[in-house]
Amino acid sequence: MEDSGRPLPDRADLGDPAPVPLDLSHDVLKSLLGAWALAACSAAETAAVEEHLGDCGSCADEARRLREAVGLLHQPESLDLDPALRTRVLGSCLSRRPPRIPVPDWAAPYDAETARLDALLQDFGDAEWHAPVRLRWFEADTPTSRPTTVAGVIAHLLAVDGLIAAALGLADPLAEVTGAAESGVRGPAGRTEAVWRAPHFPPVPHAAGGAAPGSLHSVRGPWREQSHSLVRTVSFTGGHAGGLGVPYGDFALPLHDAMLDRAFECWVHAEDIAEAVDYPYQPPAPRHLNRMIDLAARLLPTVLAERRRAGLSRPGDRTPHLVPAGAPGRSLRLEIEGAAGGEWLIPLDSPAAVGSADLEVAHVALDGVEFCKLAAGHVSPEDAAVGQDGDRQAIREVLYAAASMSRL
Repeated sequence: MEDSGRPLPDRADLGDPAPVPLDLSHDVLKSLLGAWALAACSAAETAAVEEHLGDCGSCADEARRLREAVGLLHQPESLDLDPALRTRVLGSCLSRRPPRIPVPDWAAPYDAETARLDALLQDFGDAEWHAPVRLRWFEADTPTSRPTTVAGVIAHLLAVDGLIAAALGLADPLAEVTGAAESGVRGPAGRTEAVWRAPHFPPVPHAAGGAAPGSLHSVRGPWREQSHSLVRTVSFTGGHAGGLGVPYGDFALPLHDAMLDRAFECWVHAEDIAEAVDYPYQPPAPRHLNRMIDLAARLLPTVLAERRRAGLSRPGDRTPHLVPAGAPGRSLRLEIEGAAGGEWLIPLDSPAAVGSADLEVAHVALDGVEFCKLAAGHVSPEDAAVGQDGDRQAIREVLYAAASMSRL
């Protein structure tokens, strides 16, 4: 082509020329209908298809159906999964999975609750580990609380679970805390404070609101490994170690009850964490929740006696009727409603007495989760949704005794 020397016209001055339809066969045009419905054809292919649709009724019908199908793929509603789905799936798996080594029945709640909490922590980033959490309990009939972080809660669980680890001859996490052994730290609160003070565990927030420096992720690994070690160890024993004493400082529990206690606290604090990060969290499986309630009901007579010795019981018209060990005594019927429900006769006047329906003086009824929240110090005795009948003083003492079982 000869160069005339004239400048080429600017493409912008030419505008966007209409695409020239391609000369395609019917079969090729029909094969392009899917791409056309998805707007994936080139301009020339689109022009060819649309020109063909004006002449071919069968292809026009097919194109309309394809466009409607594409519309269904782009719904305005969110396709995000229900945030509680993972919790439900995990709970179902935990209730059905066959363990490689049979876990004793009394250790199964701890195994399940630590697994559920570990699943909750799995995707946490720094923001979640820094999230503020307020631990709540009752002390001398007064609501008490302590601010910490999600990481601080896991450090607390690590420290108190270490009581069982030490009783089983496993590594005690406090062994890594300088000065803990020398200071004679024994109970749950003292162990927690010692771990919170340790530089390599996440401490509680400063008063100004920020979290003190610390390796936030460092606490999950030790807690997770310790919980696995506890379950493995009691499983290898075949459940025969259930009667082993676990000292809690001022009192002791047999291992089978200590594992239930730790399962209960794991669930309670998992809910604290879930609330802090705005995530749904379900109660334990009913059979596990029933075991936790049973432990609390069995401890109530001893707690009632301790409250009397501490002067926390309100004076009333009746004085305690001490009875010989194993003899029936005045009792309160504790009725727990719901899937984890049951009934317990609580001896009122002596921890050595036996609950007696013939000597029943009061009856309280409440939901299983509500009772556990009361025992965890998350619901006050005055606010607990309780159906009650009979001796008001006895009812009050039992409700306050339940709340006083809570602790840091």
